[in-house]
Amino acid sequence: MEEKKFQPYIPADKIMPEFTVVSVILGAILAVVFGGANAYLGLRVGMTVSASIPAAVLSMGIIRFILKRDSILENNMVQTIGSAGESVAAGAIFTLPALFMWANEGLCEVPSLIEIGLIALCGGVLGVLFMVPLRSALIVQEHGTLAYPEGQACAEVLIAGEEGGAKASTVFAGLGIAAAYKFVADGLKVFPSEVAYEIPAYKGSGIGVDVLPALAGVGYICGVKVSSYLFAGGVTAWFVLMPLIALFGGDTVMFPADVTVNELLLQGGPDAMWSKFIRYIGAGAVLAGGIMSLISSLPLIVRTFKDAIGGYGKNGKSTLRTEQDLSMQTLLIGILIMAVALWLIPSIPLNLFSAFIVIIFGFFFATVSSRMVGLIGSSNNPVSGMAIATLLIATLLLKATGQNDINGMIAAITIGGVICVIAAISGDTSQDLKTGFLVGATPKKQQIGEIVGVVVSAIAIGAIMYLLSMAWGYGSNELPAPQAMLMKMVVEGVMGGNLPWTLVFTGVFIAIVVKVLGIPVLPFAIGLYLPIYLSTPIMAGGLLRWFMEKRKYANEKAKNDAVQSGVLYTSGLIAGEGIVGILLAVFAVAGLNVDVSGVFSIGKIGGLVCFAAILFTIYLFANKGAKAATKADK
Repeated sequence: MEEKKFQPYIPADKIMPEFTVVSVILGAILAVVFGGANAYLGLRVGMTVSASIPAAVLSMGIIRFILKRDSILENNMVQTIGSAGESVAAGAIFTLPALFMWANEGLCEVPSLIEIGLIALCGGVLGVLFMVPLRSALIVQEHGTLAYPEGQACAEVLIAGEEGGAKASTVFAGLGIAAAYKFVADGLKVFPSEVAYEIPAYKGSGIGVDVLPALAGVGYICGVKVSSYLFAGGVTAWFVLMPLIALFGGDTVMFPADVTVNELLLQGGPDAMWSKFIRYIGAGAVLAGGIMSLISSLPLIVRTFKDAIGGYGKNGKSTLRTEQDLSMQTLLIGILIMAVALWLIPSIPLNLFSAFIVIIFGFFFATVSSRMVGLIGSSNNPVSGMAIATLLIATLLLKATGQNDINGMIAAITIGGVICVIAAISGDTSQDLKTGFLVGATPKKQQIGEIVGVVVSAIAIGAIMYLLSMAWGYGSNELPAPQAMLMKMVVEGVMGGNLPWTLVFTGVFIAIVVKVLGIPVLPFAIGLYLPIYLSTPIMAGGLLRWFMEKRKYANEKAKNDAVQSGVLYTSGLIAGEGIVGILLAVFAVAGLNVDVSGVFSIGKIGGLVCFAAILFTIYLFANKGAKAATKADK
């Protein structure tokens, strides 16, 4: 009954410009921009953020106020295509850098641009096609049950068209400020972007902060709860586990280090201890967290399968514009083509058995992802947990069939990469179709738009990953690529049995304790795995969001506008830093050195002051949103 009562913003019988040349070109540009920004962010901190809302805001600003075009459905198509870039990037960067790392170790050839692009393309297209049959069950029939938070927020932004200009300027301001800041910090190197201090009185511990805008932005967008879980993981590692290792194992040579713990501390400080010991503990925690999240969602998975099979096709022959999906024939042909491509294209290192694994696990995790983002949102979707579970099973199956050499390891990572992209893009497609359901878009056109975004993003992500690899290399301080490093360790551990399993199982049991205490495991485990330099600035951003939510406002609208203005501004910060990060990678590859630190530097204290200034700008823009809402109310 609920779906019959619901009326979208644009009625089904009204025809407006939707899938146009302008929307496709602008959406494709945003897909590349947000894909590149999220690729850099994910390789640096192991997290990405949803691009749907900033893409919608930029679309409103450009289409409505610059091009003077007035179609909410055209704006929706831009954000649909544009947000695909973030999801393709997330899936690719969480897994495929492992191939570059093995190439650096001399185990295999560097993956080609074509290989990366095809893996991302096949995963992206499959993710869209797998999600289409779920639309009726998840988006329409469960409209009152599944929130799809980003999808609803996106619809609100699009519907509030008269506010688009101010909101777009907020995103652009964040983009410009972060771009300039990043260039000064990591380009000119006027101050170090990482400020770190050892604590001699508490041997083995250390504290620090990466004074970069994107990290504060991630914290603000995620909020204080998620930020505090990340920070708690970092504190556990750097102020509990590392000091204990230093205390009890000082004169001991512990695998995988080849010197005593004391010598390790003298040579590399707390960073070296984190690298040799803590990242394995963190890997075990992330692994356990991913598996636990899947187990807890099994009832939802079974229900979604049942609803999808029973619900698809009910509206398939409808003449209503808002109920038209891609036909089942189109879906089956598309899936078959992708499966054959995975099997037969020489650039993709998979055989028939591996391609079969991808199709089976792909639909399974597309279903998981599509429902989970409806409950918890795209930014909290445990895509990497799904990839880890896939890698474990796929690696065991490949090893059982005799593929236990580097070729089997490459095949496992490739399977994980395709599955990761499938899970990420199916979640994004769900959010976008929810937005379309609310504003009155044509589902079929949106689904085609998603595929366009996937194609453009797949072409771009290969070039971006190649560029970043040439500039700094994956696993370096600049690009630690934490998720991909974890995937690499899982595959190597299963194939060769050469992991320090005691450390890994320590992480597993820490994760179990955290779960028993009722704390979300994955954010805590990621904080345990990442250096504390990353979780500290994220915590700062989360605390600022908490402050903005708790302070007094004239009314509820002023409060919501303050928080939302901060989200838009920090989305701009993330995009701006990501774009300049890629620009600096171009400089590094081209041999252009703009470093002026030898002539002028404001040092660590100056860096901390600059980071405080960035936090203050977030406060100012959030406060500006509250004042505008209060003024409008009067």
